[in-house]
Amino acid sequence: MATGLGSTSKPQSGPRRLAGVAAAICSIIAVAFSVFEIWANSFSFLPTLKINAIHLAFLMALCFLMYPAKRGATRDRIPAIDWVFAVIGAGCALYFCFSFDALYSRGMIPLPRDYVVAVIGLLLVLEAGRRSTGPILPILSIAFLLYARYGQYFPGVFAHGGFPWSRIVSRMFMTDAGVFGTTLTISATYLFLFVLFGEFLAKSGVGDFFNDFAFSLIGHRRGGPAQVSAVSSAFMGTISGSSIANVATTGSFTIPLMKRIGYTPDFAGAVEATASTGGMIMPPIMGAAAFLMAGFLGVPYTTIMVAGIIPAVLYYLCLLFVIDMEAQRLRLEGLPKQDLPRLGQVLKEKGYLVIPVLVIIYALVTGITAVRAAFAGLVSTVLVSFLGRKSRMGPGKIIEALDGGARKIVPIGLACAVVGFIVGVTGMTALGSVVAYNMMKLSGGIVLLALVFVLLASVVASMGLPATACYVVVATIAAPALARMNVPPLAAHFFVFWFGCLSGITPPVALASYTAAGIAGSNPNKTAMTALRLAAPGFLLPFLLVYRPELLGMHTTLPRFLISVGVATVACLSTACCTHGYFMGKLSLWERALMGVGSLMLVNPDMWSYVGVAMILSALLYRWYRARTKRNRPAGAGCQAGVAS
Repeated sequence: MATGLGSTSKPQSGPRRLAGVAAAICSIIAVAFSVFEIWANSFSFLPTLKINAIHLAFLMALCFLMYPAKRGATRDRIPAIDWVFAVIGAGCALYFCFSFDALYSRGMIPLPRDYVVAVIGLLLVLEAGRRSTGPILPILSIAFLLYARYGQYFPGVFAHGGFPWSRIVSRMFMTDAGVFGTTLTISATYLFLFVLFGEFLAKSGVGDFFNDFAFSLIGHRRGGPAQVSAVSSAFMGTISGSSIANVATTGSFTIPLMKRIGYTPDFAGAVEATASTGGMIMPPIMGAAAFLMAGFLGVPYTTIMVAGIIPAVLYYLCLLFVIDMEAQRLRLEGLPKQDLPRLGQVLKEKGYLVIPVLVIIYALVTGITAVRAAFAGLVSTVLVSFLGRKSRMGPGKIIEALDGGARKIVPIGLACAVVGFIVGVTGMTALGSVVAYNMMKLSGGIVLLALVFVLLASVVASMGLPATACYVVVATIAAPALARMNVPPLAAHFFVFWFGCLSGITPPVALASYTAAGIAGSNPNKTAMTALRLAAPGFLLPFLLVYRPELLGMHTTLPRFLISVGVATVACLSTACCTHGYFMGKLSLWERALMGVGSLMLVNPDMWSYVGVAMILSALLYRWYRARTKRNRPAGAGCQAGVAS
């Protein structure tokens, strides 16, 4: 199982396939990285800035050794220039780790050599980001840096006095307001430890347990393998926030099974991509952006985790509903029970593997910090693994987990480092306030219109940015605007977070869909469009969260909460019927229109929501009447009366 908290965009080139001495050196650095992170977050008293600097040093060293400079470059050896870049990049970060005290004692007045090291470090951070996450994020960061320097030449309200390069460089690489800021802090704490936790779980075999459990539970149902895909991906989402990793893990066997019972390759791949994308919004361990959200809002991660429960359940409920409707339409059956593992046997043989996940949940719910909860999860995983012979984690498996966890954090951590430029410039120039003011002005104070603008910005940003970076960029600029329009901050950030997570199935850059299409042997574009249709309720959910914050568990009473959950469920299922075009039979165009428009009217809890309920009920009653009439019609009547929908 490949774990990682947040799917990244396609890097400039994949990791090198090294062997021999070079591979051994990379592994030693990676294991040392993991050991340092465990020590720094659990036992040390190092200042945050110094931890961040050492964290960046490891990221830079591993990146230049793991990722070649361009596609088609030699993949089985490391050229001399990359060894040099690895040493210099790590050295620049370590330089400021050991010179922070002296810099502080001088009143934050840099020396000439500080500027030289900072400039080299900034350039190498951008290059490392390009190699590991792709060119879009570094280009965007450079654009923000140019905006900070030449703001006086920008038009209208976006103009500002401009800052000298010396101030920009010092702020970006010598303070906690740039590269070493909040985003890298979260990478060096929550993200790393939870990625490492997922890797330890993978080595203990918990992925096999989730798969066997899902098969034993629902594999025999109508369209069973597709439902297993959704359920197993939801389970995997509790320990892995990476949609692509989920596709590669569960899709390798669920997609062939879906095709075997009669689903088309396009639909099979789309189901897996949609289900795996939900892993990024599935508590307790959500996508990397969820940890960043907690940091930006200044709330415990438990708040984010609890807020994500109802939206995640609704997302998967709609997917299971569509899967069942498609199986009904195609008259598909499940897998024979004799071919499936038995639930009791699965729980008896492998059920203990879920104990570390329960430890994490208990620790978070009881108020223990996320960092300490992750450490408790690591320890419990190793201890629990000794309850079974196959799951036992000896020194070899532990070293493999330490190595794998460090390698998987590289693109995520460097995305957080490069995003530091954008966050830093936004703070220097008050760009967030400017955008907020103009968004309010452009939308005329209409919240729905402002939300549509943010949606469009998120979709455009997700085409070239990893989900984590997409969230940070859009949230930094747009979330303040929504907050000024009286949208609760948690709802505003969840709105942006959600669309960043859906980037894996949002064409034209839909990496989760393309990965699933590769396994299914289907057309990538058709698979991506099918996944977009399956996930349609997921695009309505963020609007419901803004207008009905009770779904996030915010300041509500039990009656209001139940009403909001009921309305959201009806709206999402109605949207699924509209986009899929089937419910107790093929839906006509006007039935789909009633359901689609009705679900949109349910978003805002005003008088129009009653009209929406009436429209949906009308379509459902008519559909029930048509289905009942069809069942009661004498044999052969269809030839005279026409084919019933």
